[in-house]
Formats: sequence, C-alpha cells, structure tokens
Amino acid sequence: MSTNSNPADSDRGIVPMRKDVAAYASLSPAEVLIIGSGFAGFYAARHLSKILSAKAANITVVSATDHLTYSPLLPEVAAGRLMPHRIAVPLHGALGRARIVQGLVDDIDFTGHTAHVRSDDESGFALPWDRLILATGSVTRLLPTPGLREVGFGLKTLVEGQYIHDHVLRQLELADTTSDPDERRARLTFIAVGAGYAGTETAAQLQRLTIKQISRFPRLSAGDLTWMLVDLSDSVLPELGHRLGKYTLRVLGKRGLHVRLGTTVTQMAPDGVVLSDGSYIATRTVLWTVGVTPPPLVQQLGLPVERGRVVVDDYLQLRQDVWAAGDSAAAENPYDIERHSYPPTAQHALRQGKILAVNVAASLGYGSHRPYRHHDLGLVADLGGRKAVARPLGIPLTGLPAKVVTKSYHLLAIPSMGTKLRIAADWIVNMISRPPATQLGLVGATAAQLPAAEHSDPVHSTR
Repeated sequence: MSTNSNPADSDRGIVPMRKDVAAYASLSPAEVLIIGSGFAGFYAARHLSKILSAKAANITVVSATDHLTYSPLLPEVAAGRLMPHRIAVPLHGALGRARIVQGLVDDIDFTGHTAHVRSDDESGFALPWDRLILATGSVTRLLPTPGLREVGFGLKTLVEGQYIHDHVLRQLELADTTSDPDERRARLTFIAVGAGYAGTETAAQLQRLTIKQISRFPRLSAGDLTWMLVDLSDSVLPELGHRLGKYTLRVLGKRGLHVRLGTTVTQMAPDGVVLSDGSYIATRTVLWTVGVTPPPLVQQLGLPVERGRVVVDDYLQLRQDVWAAGDSAAAENPYDIERHSYPPTAQHALRQGKILAVNVAASLGYGSHRPYRHHDLGLVADLGGRKAVARPLGIPLTGLPAKVVTKSYHLLAIPSMGTKLRIAADWIVNMISRPPATQLGLVGATAAQLPAAEHSDPVHSTR
C-alpha cells in the first residue's frame, strides 16, 4: 500500500489523502512495522497508538528485548548505584495496543513489503508492512584494533552494564587474594578508551566505586588503584565546550584519575594493552566507548548514508513508505551553520519518534506532515558524587547546580512514572547509604563480549 503524495509537495506539509488509500483504509487496517525499541521506536509506537485507531492501523514493534533501556543512566548501573531493572521500561503495556515481537530483523524486502524476523526459532518468519519505521538505534563502533572483540567491554546494554559492575568488583577480590605484586597491580589498573559522555561518565563513576569499596579489602589501599582515560582528541567532553571540558579535567585529576589525550589503545590482550605512544600497560579491564555506529542491518540497506547513517529528508522519510530516525538516521540540522546532521543523542531520538508518528499517520490520511525541527536543549554529564557538568540552553553549569539539572533532566525524560519514582528513591537512599557492592553473576563473559551483547555481528542482509 502506498501513496503518491510527497512531503515536499506542500510548503505547509499538508498532503491530501488519496481516494484509493481512503477506500483501502475503510476495508482493512494498514500494517505499520517499527524496527527497534530505542527512544525513536518507543515514542513512535506510543504516539501512533494514540493517533491511529485500531481500525486505521495495526502497529507492530520488533525488538531484541522486551524493554526500552534508558541508556543515559547505564554508567550508574555499571557503578552499582542503580539496579539494571530500574532503567528498563517494559514495552508491553507502555506502548498501548502495539504488538511486541521479540527478535532481530535480518532481511528487509522493500519490493515485497516484508521483513524477515529471527527469534528463538532460527528459521524465522516474515512480517508484512504497509509503512516501515527504521529505529534500530546504534551499536558501539568497533575499530580493527587487535583483541578488541575479545577483550574490550562496551556499555550500550543492560547486559554490559551489569557485567562491568561485577567484573570491576571481581578484580578487587582477586587483587586482595593474590600474593603476586604484578598481578595485583594489573588487576587494580582500569583503562577507559573514549573521553566522550559514555567513557567519561563511566570512568568517573566506576573510579568512585572502587575508591569507596577498596577499604573493605584489608590488603588493599586506594593508592593501589590506577584509573586511566585515554582519547585521541585534545579534550574531554568536547560537545560541552572548552570551559566545561577543563573543569572536568580538574575534577578527574583531583580524584587521581589519569587522563591521556592524543592517545589511544592500538592492541589488546587479556593481560594488557599497548598504547599509541608505544607504552605497555598491564591490566585486566578495558572499557571501549569510542563512539557509536548503526547496526549491520542499516549499513547493508544499499541506500545513501552519511557517516554510516541513512540519509532522510526533513520529514525523516527515507523512501516511499519508509521512515528512519534516531541514531541510525542522518537528518540535516537547519540550525547548524555548516548544515551538519542532528547528533545521535537520546534527546533527538525521542523527539524524532514523535514526529515519525505524525508523518506516518499523515501518509495514511490522518493529519498533516510535519518537518523535524529542534533546537538542542543542552547536554549533561554526571561525574559522580556532587560533581557534574551541564549546558542547559547554552548556559554552562558545574558542581551542584549542574548535578541538580542533570538529575532533573533524566527524571523528566524517563517515559514511565513508576520508573521515575523508583530511580528517584534510589538516588535519595544513595545520599545517606553506600550502595551495596555485590556481584550478581547473572551475565557470563561470553555474553558480555561486544558482538554478542550488542547483536553487532554482520550477519544481516537485505534485498
């Protein structure tokens, strides 16, 4: 099912409903298929359920999990300040009448309007669609660094967050029991690669975790710990600007976290890493947060891409009857002087999901098309304790004011009142009581490796 209308046909974005579309809609509901349950897919499904009646459309969401992970708080999961289920918003119920199909899409037939889904049944099955939304999110960017896939830990999923937490605590345990000083030193050396949001926040919060917990081990002291943050760039948190980046460096430096800029890891092994300056560091922990990229499915669509993201128009349309949004889509930012695409952040994915719902409904004859326009509201980064940096509406904040803005932003953005209350309660308890440091052992090492944890093996295909 398709229409001849195009969002560009009207300056006001009003697209008339074709007679054959109206006739078809009166006989059978359209099949709207959403691939992905990240912020873009979640909000697209939620708003479509409100805009379109059951008679107008059937809404199906294909997701690798049965929940939306509120990923900005994954560093707090890794640091043990939040339990994993606290930041998991169940899809069933939260998305109204949408049907949830748990699985992975490994083939899209644009001509036949079907998507092949692989779940527990390896043979899989086909889902038909009249309207398709690609909201596949992103996976950790993997470079051809020897040993990365086997040794590095990413932080994009709850599986990775929980495993990192257990792994770091386990290193303290093993360092306390060994009598070999070299092994002890290696187990108490932690390296984070990538000084963007994920790397900086995770390193800062995990370092605080180890400092607070090491007093419980009689043979260890805080002076035995080595935390290192490395990045090829010349600044940390470059998106927040020079002033806030300098402040972050001072905070991390006072805590004893070493920051090495203009440096990266060139080789990894289970017992250590080689840096780009040729030095070797013995370690058992390498956190890899050097950026994100769309998953293999998006990379193999055979459509125009910009830095790996499929190019969409102002209405987030990719091609006839197909839309894309979130981390896997590149939409030009008209407010950017150099006309760069909107950055792949949760803030944009959330709002793009809502616009997707409006435009898909409009393509079925319900309402009018709307272009995606959004001024960045600012960015935040939690450095643990009372320290944070934030830039709400372009105003640079540090310390406690930034901390309040950061926490408030997250509570406003979380799409579930119950989840908001549980997280807020945990934060209050954490202010007066040290979070329990326990290894749950729920995630095995193989499941936590980057390709497995993020479903990023290039096994997908399209036609």
